[in-house]
Amino acid sequence: MANGINTDRSAVATRTGKLQRFWETVRHLKAEQILYRAWFRLYHPAPDVRAAPHIRNLAASWVKPARRTASLIGPTSFLFLNSARDLADIGWDGEELPKLWRYNQHYFDDLNAIGADARRVWHCALIERWIAENPPASGTGWEPYPTSLRIVNWVKWALAGNETPVMFRQSLAIQARWLSRRLERHLLGNHLFANAKALIFAGTLLGGDEGDAWHSTGTRILRRELPRQILSDGGHFELSPMYHALALEDVLDLINILRIGNRSHALLKACEERVTLMQAWLSTMSHPDGEISFFNDAAIGVAPASNELSDYAERLGFTTATATDPTVWLECSGYARVAVGDAVLLADLAQVGPSYLPGHAHADTLSFEFSLGLERVLVNGGTSLYGLGDERLRQRGTAAHNCVAVEGCNSSDVWSGFRVGQRARPLSPQVLTRGEGVILRAGHDGYRSLPGSPEHWRLWSFDGRSLIIEDTVTNPSLYAEAYFHLHPDVTVETTGKGYGMLILASGRQLTWRTSNEDCRLETGSWHPEFGVTRTARSIILPLREGRSAFEIHLDYDCSPST
Repeated sequence: MANGINTDRSAVATRTGKLQRFWETVRHLKAEQILYRAWFRLYHPAPDVRAAPHIRNLAASWVKPARRTASLIGPTSFLFLNSARDLADIGWDGEELPKLWRYNQHYFDDLNAIGADARRVWHCALIERWIAENPPASGTGWEPYPTSLRIVNWVKWALAGNETPVMFRQSLAIQARWLSRRLERHLLGNHLFANAKALIFAGTLLGGDEGDAWHSTGTRILRRELPRQILSDGGHFELSPMYHALALEDVLDLINILRIGNRSHALLKACEERVTLMQAWLSTMSHPDGEISFFNDAAIGVAPASNELSDYAERLGFTTATATDPTVWLECSGYARVAVGDAVLLADLAQVGPSYLPGHAHADTLSFEFSLGLERVLVNGGTSLYGLGDERLRQRGTAAHNCVAVEGCNSSDVWSGFRVGQRARPLSPQVLTRGEGVILRAGHDGYRSLPGSPEHWRLWSFDGRSLIIEDTVTNPSLYAEAYFHLHPDVTVETTGKGYGMLILASGRQLTWRTSNEDCRLETGSWHPEFGVTRTARSIILPLREGRSAFEIHLDYDCSPST
């Protein structure tokens, strides 16, 4: 009988925990998200296959956009997420492949990628085959997000001077009509932004009352979403450097299409006003190697490279904006950058993301990354996959970042593929100049459900000679560990208990030490791109009586005077 009672209590506790998690997840949603989720599931419009509107005469010439690397490696062979497959083997909806891979298959990014002109024959055949083998409203390719990206890529391809036969225009019109009835108002964020952008692209190329209606709908949505999604410091509100780069591409594309259509002047002005700030934000949140930092969902190779975006902006008449101040506090976004000589510290003092849309958030509050010159030294774990599963959860978890985990818990309750329950809230972030150095200080309350409602506080002290990270957990009776993840090219050596050497690929040597001797080295992984896993080492430091300190000494003065 006793065992039965214990089992029943355990089941009740499990159900209570699930209900609490569900409540913490959904209570932040906007009412429109809830209402439109029901509408999206219940409303199933029939495809409209009427003849397409005519092609418009445009007011100006299309400017060459930013390019990605080629993803079509043969007439029917694709390379997405570092995984190659052939259409003959998988078709257009291969269930054995991750959904993100299948989404990419329907984007048609390669139409405008590097070296696309040499693959024009392949592109024409692939478009014709896609139309023939993907009937309207059927399969992954007709979900609103891939439909949106495909419309934009097809329109860009047409504006680049490629022929647009009747079947191309007809399919494009059917896709735009379908999308206009399947807007992702239940998701909002970058999905709705992409939907609206696609309608503006379709309504610019195709004329008549239909084209005008698509353009008007897209414009109306973006005039609301642009100030909502682009923060006052230029950052994208999902607080991911990768999604910020994608948002910058979107804004540049909108400027390009609105100029040649000579319409929506208020939206055009709003986009133009944000470019310089968005460029500066991306520069601030990138390492000296020119690539993005890894906070929240972030990976290299998804968005166009930073130099491609800069070149695109310049072709549109904008001066390249880069981070020049040694200390930058992106207060609205919640990120800080400190640069002393060739050493760069990037720190996350931010919210996990917009409260109603934290799908790309990681449990990485108070994490940081550190570079010397073109070499990364301390890195967050990165992102190699989406979807469901243990590895996705692990990569989103606190222990995969340069953070402190208390009682083995995540600072924010990341669950499923894109869900967050209880979230860490930053406390009193400060960026202070002290003498020759800079001090960053902040706390968070992500562990408030644990005994004593503990807070985690972190202080970074950086003067160009040493970087010191001091951690405090306000309930010292709880077990806590600080994680410091090294780039795969960094070799770590221990020369004594609690201290040793870091040897970079260039041969530069740094010393490290901790506040106690209980630290240990472990082997883990780093994920700079989707589908990529690299072996790396980590230093894990238990907090003693709720406190710890980790120091990296540069063994030289990296200040500008040296």
